[in-house]
Amino acid sequence: MLFKKYSYFDYQFPEPQYLGAKHTHLSWIQKFIPKDINSALDAFSGSQSVAFLFKQNGFRTITNDFLKFNNKIGLALIENSIEKITERNLETLLQPAKNKKDYQLIESVFTDIFFEKEEANFLDNFRANIPLLNNPYKEALVYSIINRSMTRKITMGHFGHTRALKYASDPERIKRNRSLIRPIKEIFKDLLPKYNNAVFDNKQDNQSFNKNILDLLPKLNSVDIAYFDPPYCNSHADYQNFYHLLETYTEYWKDKQFINKIKRYDPQLSSGFDKKREVVKSFEKLFEYSQEIPHWLISYNDRSYPSINELTKIILKYKDVKVEVKAYRNGRGGKGSVAGSHELLFVCKPKKKYFVHMNHEVQKTHEGF
Repeated sequence: MLFKKYSYFDYQFPEPQYLGAKHTHLSWIQKFIPKDINSALDAFSGSQSVAFLFKQNGFRTITNDFLKFNNKIGLALIENSIEKITERNLETLLQPAKNKKDYQLIESVFTDIFFEKEEANFLDNFRANIPLLNNPYKEALVYSIINRSMTRKITMGHFGHTRALKYASDPERIKRNRSLIRPIKEIFKDLLPKYNNAVFDNKQDNQSFNKNILDLLPKLNSVDIAYFDPPYCNSHADYQNFYHLLETYTEYWKDKQFINKIKRYDPQLSSGFDKKREVVKSFEKLFEYSQEIPHWLISYNDRSYPSINELTKIILKYKDVKVEVKAYRNGRGGKGSVAGSHELLFVCKPKKKYFVHMNHEVQKTHEGF
């Protein structure tokens, strides 16, 4: 248990396999959360590990991500407080789908790229049965687990390469990662208890949104702290490229093209934070829309664009800021987390108000004008 002061820390977040996930930085981030906080926003939630930290702290937690598969994790583990997957639910998910003819996307597009035909067929059948649960939180929990199962099945845990099947036949790689040759159904069953055990009620009205944060912020109120972990422009991998299959599986696209060797959906969604020509303007809007939120924590990297100095100048229009630094000793994937680079945390507080104190004689003179 990380922080014995809170009983909610008995609940363990299921460890993610996600480039840039802040799971390993949680105890560091916790140090900079002010004491007088009741509500928190995780604006670019990704794996939801920081939102889960906020929930463990007992805060009313609002989480948001513009990708649907990340939003499902938020629904499952942040907004959801009681719903878990039962044995009967599992039977429903694994039964032969009655409408399987309407669910053939994974087999038709991704067979022999990431999965052999039998596994692709299983995923389509499973996906067809998810709506039968008829419960948004149970469904979100299932999406979270099956998507995590797919990343366990694939070497490097992402879908930005076409070597999955080649690596799955390499004895040396199999020795290091047995999941490469395990059926996804087995991986799902192994992960299920971890996700069920992570569901808890912190007695708050938590919410999970699936929006561009620049659209959501103007609609929020009464938030005490915002955590911003935007894409590290020019530093980390393109998340939509690396995790396109998880978004495709969750959305089950009918109106997208599937392009290049990895069959990424096209067109991609736009966040406003992953392209150099847009990112500075997006940061300016982000901070303008957040100026009424007293405290900000901003995760960043010293290899990102804009530079630390440029970003600090934008922040200083609204908040006082101190930059905390943590070095990466080992690479974790992506240019921004190679050994020798640095994870940054901008700790932003309300600007200090300075008052001019006048002595009694000066005060009288001033009042005489």
